[in-house]
Amino acid sequence: MPPLQLGFLLMLSWLGADAAPAGTYLCSSLALNETAACTSVRSLSSCCPTCSLRDRFVCYLSPSAVSNMSGDDALSLAQRINESCTLNTTLGRTKGKGAPSSLTTEELQVVSSLVRNFERFTPAVLRVLDQIAVGLSVSDIENKISGEDLEASIPILGKVRGWNADQSSAIINKLLSSGYQISSGQRLAKLGSLVAGLNSSTLRSLPPEVILEAIKLHEFVQQIEVLPSPLKRIFVEKISSSVANPSDLVKLIPAALASYIPKSLLIFEGEKLSVEDLNSKMWTREQAAMFFRDVIKTEPDFSRLSQSVLQGYTCAVANEMDPERVQELATVMKRKNVKLGADQLSCLVKMVTLRGVPKDLDSYPKDLLLFLSPSDYAATGSCKQYFANVGKANLDLLQRESSERKRLLLEALACLKIPGTQVNKENAKILGHLVCDLGEEYIRSSAGTLLKELSQCESFLPGQEEAIRSVISSGNTVFGPPQVWSASTLNELTGLIPVFDHSIWQKVPKDVLTLWLKNFAHDSPLSRAQLATIVAELLPSRQKRDVGCSDAKKITETVLNDEMMPIYYSPEELRACLKNVSLKDYFPQILTYPFTKEQLAVVKEKLDETYPDGYPESLLPRLGPLASLITAEDVSKWKITSADMLAALLQLDLQNEQAAAVISRYVALGNPLNATALNAIDTKYLCILNATLLNMIDPNSLKLASLHPSACSQLTKDILYVKAKRAFSDQHYLRSYYTLIEPYLGGAPVEDLRALSKDNVNMNVDTLVNLRRDALMSLTPAEVKDLLGINLRDLSNWRNTPPIQEWARRQKQTELDKLGVGFTGGTQEGYMNIVTPKFQPPSSAPLGTVATMLHLLPALLLSFLMMSVLS
Repeated sequence: MPPLQLGFLLMLSWLGADAAPAGTYLCSSLALNETAACTSVRSLSSCCPTCSLRDRFVCYLSPSAVSNMSGDDALSLAQRINESCTLNTTLGRTKGKGAPSSLTTEELQVVSSLVRNFERFTPAVLRVLDQIAVGLSVSDIENKISGEDLEASIPILGKVRGWNADQSSAIINKLLSSGYQISSGQRLAKLGSLVAGLNSSTLRSLPPEVILEAIKLHEFVQQIEVLPSPLKRIFVEKISSSVANPSDLVKLIPAALASYIPKSLLIFEGEKLSVEDLNSKMWTREQAAMFFRDVIKTEPDFSRLSQSVLQGYTCAVANEMDPERVQELATVMKRKNVKLGADQLSCLVKMVTLRGVPKDLDSYPKDLLLFLSPSDYAATGSCKQYFANVGKANLDLLQRESSERKRLLLEALACLKIPGTQVNKENAKILGHLVCDLGEEYIRSSAGTLLKELSQCESFLPGQEEAIRSVISSGNTVFGPPQVWSASTLNELTGLIPVFDHSIWQKVPKDVLTLWLKNFAHDSPLSRAQLATIVAELLPSRQKRDVGCSDAKKITETVLNDEMMPIYYSPEELRACLKNVSLKDYFPQILTYPFTKEQLAVVKEKLDETYPDGYPESLLPRLGPLASLITAEDVSKWKITSADMLAALLQLDLQNEQAAAVISRYVALGNPLNATALNAIDTKYLCILNATLLNMIDPNSLKLASLHPSACSQLTKDILYVKAKRAFSDQHYLRSYYTLIEPYLGGAPVEDLRALSKDNVNMNVDTLVNLRRDALMSLTPAEVKDLLGINLRDLSNWRNTPPIQEWARRQKQTELDKLGVGFTGGTQEGYMNIVTPKFQPPSSAPLGTVATMLHLLPALLLSFLMMSVLS
């Protein structure tokens, strides 16, 4: 901006309200570029929005510029914003085809301030407000719109994008309480974007035919995409209950709901299927595995299969294919960028190398190279090229600190001829994701050359974190010492910010931290908690015990709408200034702000004071940052009335004790552990369920849920296996049965495992290792071989682990040799593997019993020796 214009702006800002005409002239007439205009209008609250302000400039008004207006002026401005800002800002803009765009924080503040200028919201007012109606508060909805006007405004409100859960729920609840009937699919579809406000009980009460009619309407299908997961599951339940077979279900289900179909409902087993219908939907890996065999048999041209369908690849199906066909399949997977799991890739490697390592390994998925070695790749290219590809692969497919990852790193260092611990930029680029496994000595020796690659790592070991801090603090990097950093420097270092500690933050200028928080934090990938650590650095280290709330610190509507609010108040100041402030309409909003733990404790005090009898249901899913402060007493007051509310609460970062309290409260209120509840619990908390809760599970619920109890106690596995076996008993004869029962096999008795060994199931070794101990020890080498199938070779990697090592010692060495995987330690011919009896200690066993056993011992030994000689 030219100096003259800048000076004029500063003068106008200083003059204040008396400069309104000049300000209006400036805003409408000066030849400013758009960015300068944006800055000008935001800082110049004296610009009269209803005067001759250019239309494109109304898109950049600040919240304070649109407050305290008359209703007529506010309505006029709202109309201009809707007409002028749809394309010029993110307000109302859509990204892609039909995807709703969320408003920025400042835009939400603007529209919220604008709608507060109205005393009542009639259909005529709401029609003019249009998208700006998203600024309505729950209080506005409940008190400033009549039920009759609300129903008349459904066509308008149903087209508004960006309603939050509180708003849509408030509108729907008021509609239903005012007598609105969802008697048809047309009436349901008429709700538009408001459909997300339906609660699960209302949705479950609708007849299936209402749902089936609604999903045939294109405008309604678009709204399903933004529904919460529990509501999507209910839609699927309603639709599937009215469909006779999986083919019709796949054809009928909207794409946004496909991934929520329980895998037990996707078993075709010879039924006619449409590859085109399957290709048109997005499936999870577990779902696609259910019909992968049928698709492969139906479709000869693998290139016609979608990425989503191809991710259903299983060992059992691959074992039935010619190796050449599997190689063809692998090349298609590479072209379509199919993401496979570690077990799938391990199996795929075995199949494509069954007749020797192919020379075109670059034609296969990059992640496949994680399960090979540079020598395997020799026919394709150099070891340097191999590791350049490995560095771009998904290294997290291999467990951190696993022998496989350690081997890859050692081979990479040898290939690149890095004898010491210093890595240059060229080699760092080749190593790619492997840099994340370099030890602290490499990070220190390489100074700043590794920072770019390290910033892309998901996590670090404690030694690595300390080394990164040491390198950063030294200042011997391209970024210089923290004392000279700018906000842009912090933006470049975003990926490493979670590693920084107080020793670094205290050196960064406070104004730089503030500027970064205001200009860059909103778009950074950092979590709210990580941003809170930076806020803590800006607050005074020593707090005054007794502080009042000065006029300068008074919490106004403008302050509550400012996401930088945490940096303005110490915990004591926040406590003092919140005393006389009503936060009912602001709790969900301010809980997203980066408050420190101490500040959050103050917010929770205010929350407890506002709701002494328990928090309202609408607020419960928004408690995220307060999760660590929630007590069992808090939970005992909550009304957890539905499985979708349980699901929302379990998405918070709860400790096991807190989650157990939430689940117990849910059940105590008479709610069932249905499929929705089980799917929510399984995300993190399945293993904390006690036997009483586990026994309350209806086996039929397991047909619609997807549980993974492998990490749970043996008791949990035993209870769930019995229920799963009963749930899938009618599908026991199908080939898909193993895919359904596999997650629960940790509780299977040996007789059931022996039956599976005859079905060519190609069990993963991970599953084998997690079987019941008594069942695993009872399996013969031949039965283990039949269970593992193509995965038998993987058993050699487990021969030194306790369960497999113990199992091998119980087997005859001749039988182990037949496996061909290098097992030793079995019993030799002519020897018996005697298990030492575990007698009770003398102190607890009756003396007569001990004496009798000691008396008989010589006789038993003599008898054993005589039988050995005679044999």
